[in-house]
Amino acid sequence: MREQARHRTMIGIVKSDKMQKTIVVEVSRQVKHPVYKKYIHKKKRYMAHDERAVCSIGDLVELVESRPLSHSKHWMVKRVVKKAD
Repeated sequence: MREQARHRTMIGIVKSDKMQKTIVVEVSRQVKHPVYKKYIHKKKRYMAHDERAVCSIGDLVELVESRPLSHSKHWMVKRVVKKAD
């Protein structure tokens, strides 16, 4: 039997919640530069499905990969790690 592939997860900060059932999450990571060997901060924004509209701007959320829900939406909100103040 083959093992089931686990879905990728990532944690990021909600930057926009103006759409219905969709949020924009910014995920940052550190990457080592191949020549200079210094760590660089890289950011990327993902659109995620928020069915119950529980997320607001500034929340720290965990995303899980899902089937394509629209042209640009391939992630779903798994849980809210920390609510914004």
